[in-house]
Order: sequence, then structure tokens, then C-alpha cells
Amino acid sequence: MTNTYNKRQIGAGYERQAGAYLKEQGYDIVEYNYRCRKGEIDIIAREGDYLVFCEVKYRRNGDSGDPSEAVDIRKQRRISGCAAYYLMEKRLPELPCRFDVVSILAGETILIRNAFDFIG
Repeated sequence: MTNTYNKRQIGAGYERQAGAYLKEQGYDIVEYNYRCRKGEIDIIAREGDYLVFCEVKYRRNGDSGDPSEAVDIRKQRRISGCAAYYLMEKRLPELPCRFDVVSILAGETILIRNAFDFIG
């Protein structure tokens, strides 16, 4: 139980770091850790006319590959479903959206805009 709690604390810290980075890039953070029956989205933000659903991935070093590689098709499908649920719940069906990934590797933060398309 402690290990899971520690992982969540660590993850939350990196999500806040990613949020600060996004703010520096001109994003407005709408929400952290949106949860619904379809899953979870780490950060929901606005950039210009877009509502942006952001997945944050962290790795201490490159031994396990680039963090963004962990956003596989299964994860993309889950995030897409969660985003669709969010848009329905908030009654925002016509709002343009995109999916970004924030990759944090050994202290370096990389933003991948429009990292993947919606998967229905």
C-alpha cells in the first residue's frame, strides 16, 4: 500500500511540474487528474481556441526508453474515451480539442503537441 501511495505522490509532483511548464508555454490549466468511469486524464488545459488533454509521463533515466513511448494505442484509446466523456459531461461538443504528451526524462521536459489523434 505504501508503494502505491508513494508512486501517486511522485506522479502528482511531476504532473504539477508539467503543469508549470505548460503555463510557461502559454497554456491555462483547467483541471488536474480528471477522473471518470472511462479513466483519468492528467491535465486538461486551454491553449488558444483548443481544449488540450495532456498525458504526463516521467522516467528517471532512459533505461526503460522514452517516457512518451508509454502512451501506446491502448492508453490513447483510454484517454480518448475519457476526453469524449469530459466533453459530454461539460456540454462542450463543438470545442476543438487535441491530445498532447508531456515527457519528463532525467529532468528534461519535452512537450509533444498533437501527439495523437482521437481514437473512437
